[in-house]
Amino acid sequence: MTTTLTHPEWNQETGGLEVAKAFGDRIKGKTVLITGVSPESIGSSTALAIASQSPTLLILASRTPSKLDAVSKYIHDEYPDIKVTTVLLDLGSQDSVKKAAMEVGKLTNRLDIIINNAAIMTPKIQYTVEGIEAQFGSNHIGHFLFINLLIPQIFTAAKSHPAGSTRVVNLTSLGHRLSPVRFHDYNFEGKEIPPEEAHVPLPPMFTKGQDGVYNGYIAYGQAKSANVLFSVELNKLLKDKGVLSYAVHPGSIWTGLSRDLDADGEAAIRNTSPVWKNHDQGSATTLVAAFDPALDEPKGILLHDCQMCDAAPHATDPGIAERLWALSEKLVKTDFKL
Repeated sequence: MTTTLTHPEWNQETGGLEVAKAFGDRIKGKTVLITGVSPESIGSSTALAIASQSPTLLILASRTPSKLDAVSKYIHDEYPDIKVTTVLLDLGSQDSVKKAAMEVGKLTNRLDIIINNAAIMTPKIQYTVEGIEAQFGSNHIGHFLFINLLIPQIFTAAKSHPAGSTRVVNLTSLGHRLSPVRFHDYNFEGKEIPPEEAHVPLPPMFTKGQDGVYNGYIAYGQAKSANVLFSVELNKLLKDKGVLSYAVHPGSIWTGLSRDLDADGEAAIRNTSPVWKNHDQGSATTLVAAFDPALDEPKGILLHDCQMCDAAPHATDPGIAERLWALSEKLVKTDFKL
């Protein structure tokens, strides 16, 4: 990937506050929504960096009121003139997603930037309220429904901005390479899946202690592939409306995402990267994806270490992206006409 962004010198050491300052003119006056915000997290660092550059409104959406309140207070203490509001959002419940979208609609008629930061990782199988495997259901399906319900606010923003500057940013992971979307068995019920949907051979550290057909790392890979594919299909459907989407691998950062891992799982994750970022550095690539003017024209789909990078073919194939959209509509029982 040779695409040049505004700051080709930025890398894994770059911090989010530095990125926000550099793109301050793109942040000032904007309405920004961030999902998955809690203290000492990538989401809170992203929110703080954006707050430093005078957005009109910062909306924080997450499932735990006390954590939302803590981040909101911290931002207010640092930047008392910035308007911050919170919305309860449990991506594992479609009813909660619908209520959150209605609440956002009451707060604003425009959304300039949406950052889908929320995610879960679980080594043992869990399910959403609707019975969907939790990583796929929360990390992708919940965000899929949320974004589609917020399309009116997204389109309103796009009408008054340069094409491509209204964006949906989906946080993914290089872990998407572990598995494509398993259309034949996305819920890990033991159904036969064809070779093109099979996961890559996993290192022993990712198979130890796995029971039955469920492997949390394969499920995570599926969900993270879905995040990239969601951006691919959003670009196809929304580009003519002036809206673009990018996917982001924030890097290796120790966060609450790994809270459900046991000791073996934690050790396996810690061994995946020689470089671990702090939370400010972890927010930097997200902010590039959201605000770099060089990205007003589509330049690939995935960013890592503040630059463009290549995603696995199973996460960028337009036909697979279209197929995922159809499956997602089926799982939320709604056909969206964009």
